[in-house]
Amino acid sequence: SKQWYQRRVAITAGEAGKPWVLPVVKKAESMLAADETLNKEYLSMGGLQSFTDAATRLVLGENSRLVNEDRAVALQTLSGTGALHVAFQFISQFYPGCKDILVSNPSWGNHKLMIDRLPGVNFVQYAYYDPETMGFDLEGMCRDLEAAQDGSVVVLHACAHNPTGIDPTMEQWLKIAEVCKKKSHFPLFDLAYLGYASGSFDQDAASIRLFADLGFEFIVCQSFAKIMGLYCERIGCMIFAGRTAEISHKCLSQMKIIVRSIYSNPPAHGARIASMCLNNRDMRAEWEDCVKEMHARIRRSRSYLHTALKTVNAPGSWDHILAQNGMFSYTGLTKAQCELLIEKHHVYLLKSGRISMCGITQENAKYVANAIHDAILNAKEN
Repeated sequence: SKQWYQRRVAITAGEAGKPWVLPVVKKAESMLAADETLNKEYLSMGGLQSFTDAATRLVLGENSRLVNEDRAVALQTLSGTGALHVAFQFISQFYPGCKDILVSNPSWGNHKLMIDRLPGVNFVQYAYYDPETMGFDLEGMCRDLEAAQDGSVVVLHACAHNPTGIDPTMEQWLKIAEVCKKKSHFPLFDLAYLGYASGSFDQDAASIRLFADLGFEFIVCQSFAKIMGLYCERIGCMIFAGRTAEISHKCLSQMKIIVRSIYSNPPAHGARIASMCLNNRDMRAEWEDCVKEMHARIRRSRSYLHTALKTVNAPGSWDHILAQNGMFSYTGLTKAQCELLIEKHHVYLLKSGRISMCGITQENAKYVANAIHDAILNAKEN
């Protein structure tokens, strides 16, 4: 029915029912269209350097010692997924340590999908989410990192953990880093949501900078799909930080060969947009305001749903929705409850209970809350 269709769209789109193209992105595209000096020639295998240099500084800081000593190198990738794929390929072929790749339980489904398809590496999970508290299981995570083989690769969500929305505090990050240092683990940061957790780039990158300050070698896989709204442009960046500049550049050379074997070179248009937003002072300020607004909107969405669930007296405590960060919430709903939401109410979420907070608006929050209430009371558990 038309009513069902409108509800479905409202629950899967933005505040106004449409995806938001950032005004600063539109401005950049207009400037690029008017620039007669640009052409459609290939970028190099490493991508647009003005973009990768700025993306590296965004993550590591303008005064990063790694950048100043030429120990942080980067290449443009096909969004965050491409960065992860190149990183996992590099680990599969060249990493000298243990080939176990430790990933949080739960994590983004593509992590396992990519790792399982590569030779010589093993997908291993570590504890992260505590279903009893609907919070972070620091003790379980540290226990599993301690039990892992020395020199394992550890995939860490730098901020706005996907799918739980639960992030460690800086004190907890320090404990995680201490265990990784003791076990000689190699950190690989998945950074898809810089700015979404707190509204601040510096605050959301603090976990990575902590590991940098402690002397780790590491990889960062960064996406600009969410934080610039450049989903279809496939813009990402992979940063490698080594002990020496020589090591870093040798590794970068091998990563470029991996790129050559997969897609040869990355797309220019989105990289030019991102470079302008990162390097032009006025456009950078406008972009940062856009990210702050996206962060604030997600916080409002959490508040809308939390208030609506309380209003309809949905059983249980829903404070975890406010405590979590980023685009997603791990609701705590069971598989059967999620299936009822999908089939009866057309509220679409993963059967793990993960829901996209971006789809919650002031207009549909009560509908979603009533649907959740109904699912809790009437879903038939197997």
